[in-house]
Amino acid sequence: MALGRTHATPAWTAIRLGKDTAEAQSAHGPAEDGPFGLVGMVVDKGLRKRNAVGRNRKVMRPSFGTAAGLVARVVFGRALAFAFVVAWPAPAAPGVEVRPATNAAYDRYVALTDQRNNQELQSGRHLLWIDSLGESDRTKDYAELKQGQVKMSKLDTRDNGVEIAVPDGMIHHWVGLAFIPGGHVDDVLAVLEDYNHHATYYAPDVEQSKIESRDGDHFRVFLRFRRHKVVTVVLDTEHDVRYFRDSPTLAHSRSSTVRISQVENPGKKDEHERPPGNDDGFLWRMDTWWRVVERDGGVYVQSEVVSLTREIPTGLAWLVRPFVTSIPEESLAFTMEATRKAVEGRMGRAKSRRSSGAEAASP
Repeated sequence: MALGRTHATPAWTAIRLGKDTAEAQSAHGPAEDGPFGLVGMVVDKGLRKRNAVGRNRKVMRPSFGTAAGLVARVVFGRALAFAFVVAWPAPAAPGVEVRPATNAAYDRYVALTDQRNNQELQSGRHLLWIDSLGESDRTKDYAELKQGQVKMSKLDTRDNGVEIAVPDGMIHHWVGLAFIPGGHVDDVLAVLEDYNHHATYYAPDVEQSKIESRDGDHFRVFLRFRRHKVVTVVLDTEHDVRYFRDSPTLAHSRSSTVRISQVENPGKKDEHERPPGNDDGFLWRMDTWWRVVERDGGVYVQSEVVSLTREIPTGLAWLVRPFVTSIPEESLAFTMEATRKAVEGRMGRAKSRRSSGAEAASP
């Protein structure tokens, strides 16, 4: 998976109201119709422009700034929310089975992504995704990372330049990067490998977490994900995670889901899991690559996530697809922020203990 996030954690494609929604509500006042009205504001927030091979970078644009624009977005939000419910049924609906061709396409996509990751690690070039940008953009992004921003990019792995078709499925591919001033590789690994407390670090996205087995740097991890937005979805997931310490200032990890089951009636007496691969298709598979790079007076933490979900019915794809494909980005952004917060919290507690120890030792 990749460093620590078995992080499978919140990088799947379930639906949640994120920071953008709160910002939209703050900027325009409360929506009359609750989250449905706000959906349009979130969808409208950004455009994307092609920036580098295989990457799209988000470019923010001003809001409409007029009553007419706000009304238009609220109306669009209602329509989008309704279409989403129609296109992606509630958990009680009949399951959708993953086809062998869908899995095969995903396997090919992941194999090529693995190949590129291994080449970067072996060469030591482009260890962070922003290193592949032009000088001007790269300098700007490094400066913004130092200011506390999380840098996100949508990736696209191709097979000899050809897009990989995924029958009846959708592949979501994002990378996130954060900087922790004063941090070290060991500080990050201590949080990422602490799976028994991921339900604390990554709440509310991770509801339960535990290490099922460990052999050195090889982990088998259980995580229960909960997501809510329009519908609530709970998934029980198991991940195979391996960590690698490349040098005193570099580490990486690789994780893959080995089992994903959608949970029916969670927390109730009749709680049960649906058969893996035969459910509503919110998350069928997920692979993660983490990198931790110590330099510039701190540590950079990068997580790259590829996930597989069901396709959207053709008739509604034009309306629903842009919304659904934005969800993995929001989830990964949350994960990066939560990771930084957990690492900084651990560093702060360690500093306090050292200070207390020094005071106690003073004559």
